[in-house]
Amino acid sequence: MSGQNEPSQINGNLKSVQGQVVEQIGNLTGSTEWQQSGKQTHAEGEAEQKAAQAKAYAEGAADRVGGYKDSVVGAVTGDKAQQTAGNVRNEAGKAQQKANEPQ
Repeated sequence: MSGQNEPSQINGNLKSVQGQVVEQIGNLTGSTEWQQSGKQTHAEGEAEQKAAQAKAYAEGAADRVGGYKDSVVGAVTGDKAQQTAGNVRNEAGKAQQKANEPQ
């Protein structure tokens, strides 16, 4: 389970949208304070999204490496369950990386 201080793509997206709304209110009302606050909140949200994405990508890489290792060890020792579990973990890691590739 994620800690409260860990970056989250969902929270980052919500913060980004919140910042855009506040900035638009500032634009409509002419409030430079709201405009600046909205821009800052939007930027913080974007940064949190990117940090969470990078973290998820790195976790996918770790799963790929660990899965590959388990698959090889299972193949060498004849442990089909370990080999299969390693293959599954490797594929899950690939999928996680693909879903979190930097754009």
